[in-house]
Formats: sequence, structure tokens, C-alpha cells
Amino acid sequence: MIDKLIQKIQKTQAPIVVGLDPMMKYVPSQIREAAFAEYGETLEGAAEAVWQYNKGIVDAVCDLIPAVKPQIAMYEQFGIPGLIAFHKTVQYCKEKGLVVIGDIKRGDIGSTSEAYAVGHLGKVSVGSQSFYGFDEDFVTVNPYLGSDGVKPFIKVCQEEKKGIFVLVKTSNPSSGEFQDRLVDGKPLYEIVGEKVAQWGQECMGDSYSYVGAVVGATYPEQGRILRKIMPKAFILVPGYGAQGGKGADLVHFFNEDGLGAIINSSRGIIAAYQQEKYAKYGEAGYAEASRAAVLDMKEDIAAALAARG
Repeated sequence: MIDKLIQKIQKTQAPIVVGLDPMMKYVPSQIREAAFAEYGETLEGAAEAVWQYNKGIVDAVCDLIPAVKPQIAMYEQFGIPGLIAFHKTVQYCKEKGLVVIGDIKRGDIGSTSEAYAVGHLGKVSVGSQSFYGFDEDFVTVNPYLGSDGVKPFIKVCQEEKKGIFVLVKTSNPSSGEFQDRLVDGKPLYEIVGEKVAQWGQECMGDSYSYVGAVVGATYPEQGRILRKIMPKAFILVPGYGAQGGKGADLVHFFNEDGLGAIINSSRGIIAAYQQEKYAKYGEAGYAEASRAAVLDMKEDIAAALAARG
């Protein structure tokens, strides 16, 4: 799957992943009203609104980008109907040819981690049959519990030729409370990065590993360091746009081959119509505003990489 992701990045010339992180305040009123008219102001109504909203965005941008990243919490808040909307979104995006990164940030030990890995990446056995659960192509994994929490995911990745992105240096302001702590003279994020490189040796694609890393755009200097520590790991970079990251901050996340990183933008794209820059599209044109935001992001990143030489 890492090879497929790279091929799609090269084809689209867009190392971009759109974060499908729907909140009701982002969903245009016409979509909410139609969903509530059918299902009422219920969890089912909210889930239907989210699904229709996602579908419009995916239809508008699927030819421009290689991948999407639905954040499962935004669906779980609506209970079982929300999880159904998550599953429908994953399947629809795959039908559109997009690589799907499930942003689930799971990590546990033993059979619990195995169940997470099977449920999101692999197949679960039911009697003599086996079935995919959510069936994402990649998922995000929290390494805080150590190798016991990560290796079950790696095992399923090897079986299914899928991938993971391990949290290494996250984009949020308080990430340094733990991640920047010195351990034997090194920041903890460097030690985690070293483990990612080690784990990745066990499952290589053609040029990059199935085991990638999450490193926030808001920490470009740490990105420079981690790029050297993890030369064969693809880096998923959140924090572009709404969190303050911009193209010029991102060049150090890429290798000399121009690959090695994929940049995420969530509300900067899916709620673009609420920004002054794209207000001309209005609520009715929310999907077209998202498309315009993707094109602008693509241009920003391309210009930054070209300036690097």
C-alpha cells in the first residue's frame, strides 16, 4: 500500500491528504436541514448530514489528491450511526480510488491491540468465514505502550500489505510536555523515531517502509532531525493551514527524491467556504470551495519544494 500511495502522489503531483474531520458547525445548513427532515434531529440525522457532506467534498477533490484521512472521533461522537457514516465514508473513498488513512490513534497491548489491528486493517474470523471490518489502508498508532502495542499492527500490515503511521512528534502545543523530555540526553521523540526506523526494517515496500511516522508541521526543526533519523519512513504531517503550518515550513519533511512526506489539511479544506478567502462560494458551493483550497495548497507546497531546489 505504501507503493500505491507513492504512485498516486506522483500521479497527482500533490503530496496532500484531506482530513475528513466533520463537525456539525462545518456542515452547510442545506445539508443539515435535508438530513433532519428525513431522520429528525437525531443521531441518525447527524450521521446522514456528515455522510452527505463528506460525499460532496470527496466528489469535488478526488481527482486532485492521493489520499484522505477520516478522524474516527468525529464520527464516534454520533454513536453507532456515526460509525456507520465512518464506514460508508471509507468505502466510498476507496471506490473513488483514494488511499484511506484511518486516524484512530489506537495503541494497547496483547489481544486488545490485535483486535484494533484486525478491526481496522485486517480480517476478523467469524466461524468459517473472515470479513474486513472498517478496512482502511493505513491507520495512526500511539506507541506509548511500547513494542507490545505496535507489533500487532505491523503483523497485520505484513499480512495485508497495508501500513501505519506512528505518533512521533505531534502538532499540538502541549506535545512537548512528554515528547520533548530528555531521556539519556535525547528528546523522547527522537527515541520513538529510532524505533520507527527499526520497526520499518521489518516491512519495506519498494523504497519506503509500511511503517511511517506522524510529525507535526508546526515543528519544522524537529522534522528536519526526524527526517534524518527515519530516512525510509513516510511522514504524515498534520498542522498545515488552520494550525499555522505553511509550505515553507514543510520542505525538511521531504527527502531529496521529493517524496517521503504527505501533508494533511482538515478544516482548512473541508470548511474552506467559512474562510474569507473562499466566502464567494457560499454554503451551497462548499465543495467547490474545498476544491479551490486544495489547488491553493498544492501550489503552496510545490512552490516551497521548488524554492528548496
